[in-house]
Amino acid sequence: MTESHSGSYSDAGVDITAGYRAVDLMRSHVRRTAIPGVLGDLGGFGGLFELDLTGIEKPILVSGTDGVGTKLKLAFLLDRHETVGIDCVAMCVNDILCCGAKPLFFLDYIACAKNIPERIAAVVSGVADGCMQAGAALVGGETAEMPGFYAEGEYDLAGFCVGLADKNKLIDREAQRPGDVLIALASSGVHSNGFSLIRRALDLERADLNAPVPELGGKNLGETLLCPTKIYARPVLELMKHFTIKGAAHITGGGLFENIPRGVKPGLGAAAEKSALRIPPVFSLIAERGGIPEHDMFNTFNMGVGMCLIVSASDAGGALRLLRDTGEDAFVIGELAAMDEGLRLC
Repeated sequence: MTESHSGSYSDAGVDITAGYRAVDLMRSHVRRTAIPGVLGDLGGFGGLFELDLTGIEKPILVSGTDGVGTKLKLAFLLDRHETVGIDCVAMCVNDILCCGAKPLFFLDYIACAKNIPERIAAVVSGVADGCMQAGAALVGGETAEMPGFYAEGEYDLAGFCVGLADKNKLIDREAQRPGDVLIALASSGVHSNGFSLIRRALDLERADLNAPVPELGGKNLGETLLCPTKIYARPVLELMKHFTIKGAAHITGGGLFENIPRGVKPGLGAAAEKSALRIPPVFSLIAERGGIPEHDMFNTFNMGVGMCLIVSASDAGGALRLLRDTGEDAFVIGELAAMDEGLRLC
């Protein structure tokens, strides 16, 4: 068999042997995400997954895709690459959860100026960690070396998730009524949106990211901001077994003002109380140092709410107990009302 190597391609800036080395390094991370249904291993032209449709009357596939955005700039500054993969999985998985889908498998796409196998493997290790948190399998992906397209030392990361749901059990906004309760699931921090504003507000390129910050209780800025997006698959899917979730919203770009209304049916609005929120101190730091108005903060960041679920008032107590039993910091922030569509924060 002829050895796969191209000196001409290498001279142009693409080292295909580095790609092989990266695959070898990531193989163990991929294998630890294997769940029933995974067929084959890395190296094929497609990822194979066999569906188990036991107990599902009307199977529906639900898909989602997203990236990590400019949070990657922070990873470059810190030279820390093992957590952004969790962000990538979370941004996709949390989205399909809002339909009531169970994540099945995930694929990633990494594009870089130069393939440094150890760095690519670190990124994929985070993707695998995220998949394990979500109960999904990492069945494939792509690493593209593109010299001259990306800045030296930088890369982009995106992903794609597929989940399974029963059409009869999809989260249905039509069941919503005035008085239904908004339950917040706490975020782990800023998650993975708003970083273009964060970078400007906190001047990250010139900040000492490793110095303790009094406003953060002595924690350093870099670790606080790099904390990966929380994945809510296990608690939400467990909750669905016992209670009817009437709506769900993943709080990403656009903050509470944009995302909570996406989970509310037309003709109703959501009323939330600021005093009920548990806002992490990092958001106050961003607002103060960046001179950012309160409305813009709530229209950009999650402000401590990673996901919002809507349940009947009669189910709220039991739902809170179950969520807390699964380890979630869950709390009521408001209710639905017969009012203009949107979110009223008072």
